[in-house]
Amino acid sequence: MAAFVLGAWLVVRVQDNAARARALPFSQVRWQSSGVSTPLRSRVADRLRGTLVRPGRRPGLRTAKSTVAAVLAYVLAQRLHTGQQPMLAPLTALLVIQLTMYETLTSGLQRIASVLVGVLVAVAVASFVGLTWWSLGAVIAVSLVIGRLLRLGSQLLEVPISAMLVLAVGGAQDAAAGRARVYETLIGAVAGVVVNVIIAPPLHLQPADAAVRDLADRMARFLRDLSGAVRVEWSRGAALHWLNEARSLGSEVAHADRTLARAEQSTRFNPRRVAARETLPRLRVGLTGLEHAQVTLRSVCRSLLDRTFFVPQEEEATVYDDATRAALSDVLHAAADAIRRVIPVTSALGPADAARDEVGDALVELVRRRDRLRELLFVVPHSDAAAWQQHGALLADLDRLRVEVEAAVRPPQGEWQPPTVVDRPREVVRRLLDTRVSGAKERRHRRGGRR
Repeated sequence: MAAFVLGAWLVVRVQDNAARARALPFSQVRWQSSGVSTPLRSRVADRLRGTLVRPGRRPGLRTAKSTVAAVLAYVLAQRLHTGQQPMLAPLTALLVIQLTMYETLTSGLQRIASVLVGVLVAVAVASFVGLTWWSLGAVIAVSLVIGRLLRLGSQLLEVPISAMLVLAVGGAQDAAAGRARVYETLIGAVAGVVVNVIIAPPLHLQPADAAVRDLADRMARFLRDLSGAVRVEWSRGAALHWLNEARSLGSEVAHADRTLARAEQSTRFNPRRVAARETLPRLRVGLTGLEHAQVTLRSVCRSLLDRTFFVPQEEEATVYDDATRAALSDVLHAAADAIRRVIPVTSALGPADAARDEVGDALVELVRRRDRLRELLFVVPHSDAAAWQQHGALLADLDRLRVEVEAAVRPPQGEWQPPTVVDRPREVVRRLLDTRVSGAKERRHRRGGRR
């Protein structure tokens, strides 16, 4: 049964990867063989290269760790005589091995708990009624309910699976089969955790650094492109296009945040976490500033679009005169230069103080060009209230962008420390207590109102 489930899972994964390879756009294909155009072969090769070789990861390391853990679990299960063919132990080791130590440990604990609960439910049912159609349904329902109450996550289905496999044995062998399944699961989980600790426990610092660096570079290129577009011509359609482009940066911010969160999680229970104490705070400060700067960029583009709606359609191309568009282009180019200089600070490519000084110089130039733009945008409020309001919103957004870029290079406050194991349970208990107290206050308030 376990081999069948594993085989089905592998088939689904292969089909999914093949579908993704077919979905790759032709523009991403970079490899040709012997001068002959082979689109499908190129896409598959590009996909395999991206899967096997990734920044910050040693090629084949996770494959080697999974193989060693599975073989070790199988040998231990054989030596302990848990069964004639203890395949559940290597299967558990394969499923337990994750990208981070924290995920590996939690996955192992969840799997052990799910198997133990499933075996207990099956043994309890088999002791009274045995295997029938209605007892099978009851076992599945009870197993799923208990699994959800225990919050077993991805291991939820392992509870009814373990229960059904034990029930399938039946008779006097059900308790022995249950014990064997628990022992093999425990052996596989321990083997996976031990191997992940001994063999290069991963710290995903380089992918996080690359994600923040790519985000800053993408935002700088966006500002340079917007600067060129403003200088050449402007219209309502162009303003809407650049607003959509600014919004699309949100997905890259989310990707960088997920990658950095994975790096932070990889330090939990990791003996190599000392290397991350200086890197992670710097990346988190930089990403927070860039995230706020991206929100401000959307506001800048929104202000540029709003201005085109307050003039006749035939005049939208001249909503800003040539001198104003040139000054606005200079401001945006200075902002792009400042964001580009954030990269050496977050990536520690050189002395931090010197890199921060360069950002400061770029921001000084940004302020100078912004003051020039302010002079060109000056209008008397009584003569054109809409223009006065919209120009003020644009200038305020540019000021806010400067503040967020400055915040992205501030020195972090102390070294980063991973959250302790009790932080999350403590937070859950605190929320439950707060909810209970607020409910009690509301009930007292209702009683007082009735009186």
